[in-house]
Amino acid sequence: MTIDRYEDIIDSREIEERISEIELEATGRWEAEYDPNGEGVSYGELADVDHYAYLDDEDAEELRSLRALALEGASVSEDWTYGATLVRDSYFVTYAQEFADDIGAVPDDLSWPASCIDWDKAAWELRMDYSSVDFDGVTYWVR
Repeated sequence: MTIDRYEDIIDSREIEERISEIELEATGRWEAEYDPNGEGVSYGELADVDHYAYLDDEDAEELRSLRALALEGASVSEDWTYGATLVRDSYFVTYAQEFADDIGAVPDDLSWPASCIDWDKAAWELRMDYSSVDFDGVTYWVR
């Protein structure tokens, strides 16, 4: 699984899962070098692993950016560990439309006056309940 800044919606649990995957891969490489006979290492030794030293440049950069996103996201969302939804800024108006539809705020037939909703304004008002986070230079909104 990869997570990148081009996704419209990201679940925080997927970010945490990807961080764990990358760290596990680095830890496995560290163990292969540090404990090649499989004799076992202590938790303290594992806690001190410099994950970046055992990753290629691409994985190391992904880990850096995901850790930064997770740190910022957890600081603004109480639901981070339980599954917070991150919505890309450029997708937020569509998200607001889908959200309104999902909660039954818009009639199914979308006749007048519901067909005249200013979705930009509706999204702007919805966004007031969200905080912005930066993911590699792209703004996402999280609640």
